[in-house]
Amino acid sequence: MDIVLVPGFWLDGASWDAVTPALTAAGHRVNALTLPGLESVDADRSEVSLADHVAAVVAAVDAADGPVALVAHSGGAAPVHGAVDARPKAVVRAVYVDCVPIGHGAAVNRDLPVVGGEIPLPAWSAFDEPDLVGLDEGLRAEFRARAVPEPRGPAYDALELGDVRRYDVPITVIACEFGSALIREWVESGQPFVSELGRIHRRTFVDLPTGHWPQFTRPDDLGAAIAAAVDSA
Repeated sequence: MDIVLVPGFWLDGASWDAVTPALTAAGHRVNALTLPGLESVDADRSEVSLADHVAAVVAAVDAADGPVALVAHSGGAAPVHGAVDARPKAVVRAVYVDCVPIGHGAAVNRDLPVVGGEIPLPAWSAFDEPDLVGLDEGLRAEFRARAVPEPRGPAYDALELGDVRRYDVPITVIACEFGSALIREWVESGQPFVSELGRIHRRTFVDLPTGHWPQFTRPDDLGAAIAAAVDSA
């Protein structure tokens, strides 16, 4: 099966490099995307929108030769869910790594500070401790060295959705910072930030305890978890 990997904020397709061996060993074809504006520190990202990121994921779905599984990390959840909405018959499963799909009209994070029209990777002190579990000094240095400023649009723009068939596409949530039991509690209690997750008809949860960047802190285990989720499709 074709697996499209969509990175979270500040990261390019190469951020999945330690995860992909488990997927290719399982016989899958992997396409790790670098989203528009994340090509390099010097790229022009001034006009990049969330719609551009959705379109890039949709193009990857359209280019695949057969059924597609989409995998999102963090802020990649919005373009992945937008692509599911655009191509509900082509996507056989969506996997959300330490994130959940957001609903129509929602934005990923309008609290991130914009500097010069873009969003640089903040200081580590801006993150909560659960975010940073497992991300030792060496990994933090590697992450910061590879980080590319995020375009403002993908964080601040409202996600446009319109096809209720998106709720028929099964999903897997790989829970890292917060366990799956807590996420289920949020859904059952009607917390607004998981309302879209609660509308999806078939939901599977996998616990992978670590911080917010398991592609760096537990890459082999993350690859195995994604492969298992895709194989279940």
